[in-house]
Amino acid sequence: METWLITGGAGFIGCNFVRLALAETDARLVILDKLTYAGSLDNLAGVLGDARVAFVEGDIASPALVEQVFDRHRPAAVVNFAAESHVDRSIDGPRNFVVTNVVGTFELLEASRRHLDGPFRFVQVSTDEVFGALGETGSFAESTPYAPNSPYAATKAAADHLVRAYHHTYGVPTLVTNCSNNYGPYQFPEKLIPLAVLNGVEGKPIPVYGDGLHVRDWLHVEDHARAILAVLARGRPGSRYNIGGGNELTNLELVGRICDAIESVVPAASNEAMGRAGKRSYRDLASHVPDRAGHDRRYAVDARAITEQLGWRPRRAFDAGLRETVRWYVENRAWAAAVQAKAKYERERLGLGSTRSRG
Repeated sequence: METWLITGGAGFIGCNFVRLALAETDARLVILDKLTYAGSLDNLAGVLGDARVAFVEGDIASPALVEQVFDRHRPAAVVNFAAESHVDRSIDGPRNFVVTNVVGTFELLEASRRHLDGPFRFVQVSTDEVFGALGETGSFAESTPYAPNSPYAATKAAADHLVRAYHHTYGVPTLVTNCSNNYGPYQFPEKLIPLAVLNGVEGKPIPVYGDGLHVRDWLHVEDHARAILAVLARGRPGSRYNIGGGNELTNLELVGRICDAIESVVPAASNEAMGRAGKRSYRDLASHVPDRAGHDRRYAVDARAITEQLGWRPRRAFDAGLRETVRWYVENRAWAAAVQAKAKYERERLGLGSTRSRG
């Protein structure tokens, strides 16, 4: 039985990967998570009692702790989900992003290099944001040069370069994945989809940045998790794989579809919160707010390489996956309340640090 070290396994994508790995592999999983605002033991409900799971609370940027975990568990694979990931927070305070995303990845690579004594894989879970912004046409390929535009994207790009360098210089069997925007259960409510759902059912404004015409490609988190499993099993060390859902939407289009999905779960006519807000349709809650500083206009991902080389393709149709996701957040408002309370987050607007710094 192999042991896999899953960093950030109590976060959104990490906890969904953990569930899939337990269901579809025989691996023993060691979850290492700092339990920041976006990582919660509530996300691992029903998982921590599994005999194949060990949990370690701690920081990947701590060399002593990382060395201790490697010494004790001798992982045959590392899947690095641990990251500060919200662009708005990186605008307000980039330091934590540098420490976790860059220094943390470095410490994991150093430990991996010291413990290479058999078959091993290091999967760096990254983002399409490292490529910068696209125009109206085209898509990101694995050969697209990096051109990050936010502090978040810059720290992920730096980590990706370290991962590549450790393969080239030290022979660590590394792989990098660059995914498009994820959606699904257990995503912290600062992100657009859970924020829109929770605000919608409460009859509160749903914020749309700028003109709302920024385009993103959406990928269900379980499809992303399956792609990571494929990369672990069949990926070629030293390679990079783009993972996308093929679902390009403007933010305005996405908010409209979210509102329609909310209507199918909680009809506005029977929602007292909508009555108090004086709104007849959830779409009426969409509210344009000042744009994010340096907001990339469009992302799109060419995922042909992982499809052709590893046989992966997304299984979830977007509209069905979105309806399932909306229903999950509606039915799990207690979970949302708990993680927000822990973080002292009240769905307020973030990412205004650059505006303040200009005076």
